[in-house]
Amino acid sequence: MTTSTIKKSVRINQIWENILLGLSKECQSQEAVGKLQFLSKLREDAVSESTRLNFPTKQDEDWRFVDLSELSNIQFKPTRSATTIFPDNLSSFILPETQKSQLIFVNGEYAPELSNLSALPKGVYVGSLMGLPESKKEKVVHYLGKNNDKKDFFTLINTADLYHVAIVWVDPNIIVDVPVDLLFLSVPTDCHSLIQPRVLIIAETGSSVTLVENYTAIAQECSDIAENKPYLVNGVTEIFLEDNARINHSRIQRELRDSFHIGKTTIIQNKESRYICNDISLGAKLSRHTLKVFQQGKQTETNLSGLTMVGNLQISDTHSAVYLNYPYGIIHQLHKCIIDDHAHGIFNGKISVPKPAQLTNANQLNRNLLLSSKARIDTKPELQITADNVKCSHGATISQLESDELFYLQSRGLNQNDARNLLIDAFATEILDQLPLKSLRQRLTQCVACRTLEY
Repeated sequence: MTTSTIKKSVRINQIWENILLGLSKECQSQEAVGKLQFLSKLREDAVSESTRLNFPTKQDEDWRFVDLSELSNIQFKPTRSATTIFPDNLSSFILPETQKSQLIFVNGEYAPELSNLSALPKGVYVGSLMGLPESKKEKVVHYLGKNNDKKDFFTLINTADLYHVAIVWVDPNIIVDVPVDLLFLSVPTDCHSLIQPRVLIIAETGSSVTLVENYTAIAQECSDIAENKPYLVNGVTEIFLEDNARINHSRIQRELRDSFHIGKTTIIQNKESRYICNDISLGAKLSRHTLKVFQQGKQTETNLSGLTMVGNLQISDTHSAVYLNYPYGIIHQLHKCIIDDHAHGIFNGKISVPKPAQLTNANQLNRNLLLSSKARIDTKPELQITADNVKCSHGATISQLESDELFYLQSRGLNQNDARNLLIDAFATEILDQLPLKSLRQRLTQCVACRTLEY
């Protein structure tokens, strides 16, 4: 696509037009994609499709509760080189269970000198796209970019910048005993970086893997503190589970308080596969995670657990959609939100059960705890059922801390603040206990406790 074509067709402001123009020029460079020539076509198509879309606004149904106008007023620039980080800076990010199975990206670019994959067994590849074995380079074309949503502006922008991809590929019948940590570190700069991580996870027939997808930042103090260097992380993750595969996936978002985070995760499940997702969102000034699951076989099971905790002026938006298309499908979803100060939480969850999906067991619950009279939650749990032999339920609750529970704890000797904090911690623990790594549970439990004291 030529520059003139973009200028004629683009319907976005000058900042994003310049981003697209730059990505379009890169698409014409063979050096940008190395030997994987199919990437050029993916990127060119993404640029072309994105120029046909408006930048999302509150006029769009999927974005009606979120104002993205601030993203149109900051001069974001795609990062092109990783910022230097020394191993000593990583001590607080290393999990004991994954210290020898950790893949690290800095500002969206692979950092092999910081990664350690020595504990991984044969039959599993964890690394960058460009380091993919030749035997798999012929197959990756059948997975990467196959779930691109041509109506999703941010997914297309990510694909238009496709190059550094984190890949986890597990061969048939391989059980990966050691958990894998995909660590995406953001380093704030004065140029307002546009960071675009891309993840591809493939679990072939009969395989099993536990992994952490961790988004956080190098900060002078805690990542909850703003540093007045806003950046945008726009990530896309594609996950494929073949027949009878198992994936336990924890996604953690703890960006700096003045940053922006937009993520999209798409999961394709074949028959008798099992997918578990633990989605924790604590950071960023504005965050959005879209989760789409497609069950494409009988006896497929999906378990989704989520926790959002925001305060001050934070906005956190979770959109999920699960499509059950075959009999004996199972979906269990519980998402919790803790909202304080003037923060705003959004949950929109949809489960589709068409007529072929008989004997389905589906339940969805969104529970929300408001700690301030100024806090706001918009929730929309949704079931679309046309099958007639199913067991389905959905619901949402919005509440404050119960006065009788506070009174009971105070009658047992706790002061009001301790009683309040104990109830908030207990509300969050139901989700945090689902995390498969003990050290990760402990760190996030401590983080929630610190935020509780702050609020």
